[in-house]
Amino acid sequence: MRAGFGLEMGEGGGLENINSGDTAWVLASAALVMLMTPALGFFYGGLVRRKNVLATLMHSFFILALISVQWVLWGYTLAFGPDQGGFIGGLDWFGLNGVGAEPNADYAGTIPHQAFMAYQMMFAVITPALITGAFAERKRFKAFVIFTLAWATFVYAPVAHWVWAVGGWLRDFGALDFAGGTVVHITSGVSALVAASMLGKRVGFGKESMDPHNLTYTVLGAGLLWFGWFGFNAGSALAANGLAANAFVVTNTAAAMGALSWMTISWMRHGQPSVLGAAAGAVSGLVAITPAAGYVDAMAAILIGLGAGVFCFFAVDLLKQKVGIDDALDVFAVHGVGGIWGALATGLFAQKSINPGGDDGLFYGNPAQLWEQAIAVGAAGLYAGAISFVILKVIDIVIGLRVPESEEVLGLDSSQHGELAYQL
Repeated sequence: MRAGFGLEMGEGGGLENINSGDTAWVLASAALVMLMTPALGFFYGGLVRRKNVLATLMHSFFILALISVQWVLWGYTLAFGPDQGGFIGGLDWFGLNGVGAEPNADYAGTIPHQAFMAYQMMFAVITPALITGAFAERKRFKAFVIFTLAWATFVYAPVAHWVWAVGGWLRDFGALDFAGGTVVHITSGVSALVAASMLGKRVGFGKESMDPHNLTYTVLGAGLLWFGWFGFNAGSALAANGLAANAFVVTNTAAAMGALSWMTISWMRHGQPSVLGAAAGAVSGLVAITPAAGYVDAMAAILIGLGAGVFCFFAVDLLKQKVGIDDALDVFAVHGVGGIWGALATGLFAQKSINPGGDDGLFYGNPAQLWEQAIAVGAAGLYAGAISFVILKVIDIVIGLRVPESEEVLGLDSSQHGELAYQL
C-alpha cells in the first residue's frame, strides 16, 4: 500500500525512534503554515475596499482560533482517526485522546504523534480561510462562523481522510496529493464558487469601481504566503531529508514561474507589468505545485508554474467577464483552477525515482496515474460543491447568508464589527 506524505507506512513507531531533526523540522513547518493564514488575511485585505478590510482580516484571524479548537476536539480524529469504511475516521482520538508523544507509525514514525497532529491542524485552518475571499464584502459574520465550522467538519475532514488517511478510499485507489492540492485547494476553490453563486453579486458589481484599496497589503501577504508555503510543501515530507529539499526547490521554482507567466500575459494584454498580476501569479504557482511537490523535479515545476499562471489568469477573466459570477477575490480561478491543474499535472510528471512512496506519471510510462488523479479531482470537487450548497442553503433559511443592502453599502467593518480600519 502506498505511503502518505514522506514516509513508508510502518516505519518507526516508538519513543526510541523519535528523530530530533525530523521533529524540529515538522514543528517549524507547522509554524510556517500557521503564518500563512494571517498572511492570507493581508493578501485578501488589500484586495477589498477600505470599508471592508477589518472584516476581511477578521475572517482569517477568527478561523485560526475556531478551527484550532475544532481540530483538537473532533476534526483530527474524523480526518485521521481509525478508518470507518474508507470515508471517515472514527472518534477514537476525540479531544486528542491517545494522541501524545509516541509516534504513530502509520503517518510519521520519527516524530511525536502530537507534532503530526499540530502540523495537520494548520492545513485544516487555512483551507476554509481560502473560501472567504469568494464572499468578501457581503456575508453575515454569524453565517460565516456557522458555515466555517460545518464546512471543516463535513467537507474538509472527510476529504482529508479519503486522500491521506490509512484506509481512505482515494489513497487506496492510488491518487497522489503530496501537500493538499485536492484536499485544500480543489475543495476550497469549488466551495468558493458555490458560495459566490449563492450569495449573488455585491451591490454595484459591474457598475462602480471595486478596485483593491491597498495593494501593498496584498504584496506583503503574497510574500508571506510564499515564505510559509515552504512549510506547507517541504514540511509534508514529515522529515528533514532529501524529499523535503526537493519539495522546497520545486515549490520556489513553480511560484517564480507562476509570477513571471501571469505578469507577462497581463503586460501583453494591458500594456503594463501588473504588481497584482505578479503577486497572484506567484500564488497560482504555489497552489499548482502543492500536490506535486514530493513527486516531480525542477523542470516539471517550471512547466507546472507556467501552466498555473496562464490558466488562472484566463480563468479570472472568464468567470467575471463571461460568466458574471462575483467571486470577489478570485478564489476559484486561483485555487480551484490552479488546484485542478496541479493535481492533473502530478499525473503527468510524477516520478517514482523522486519518491518511492508515489508512482510514475503519464510521461514516465504510467498513464493510469493521470486517470487516478482525474477521479480524485472529480470526487473531491463534486463532494465539496454539493455539501457546501447544502450547508449554505440551510444557513440561508435559518438566519440568512447576506447582510442587508444598507449594511453592505456602509461596509462590514462598521456594520458587523463596529470598528474602522483607518482613522484619517
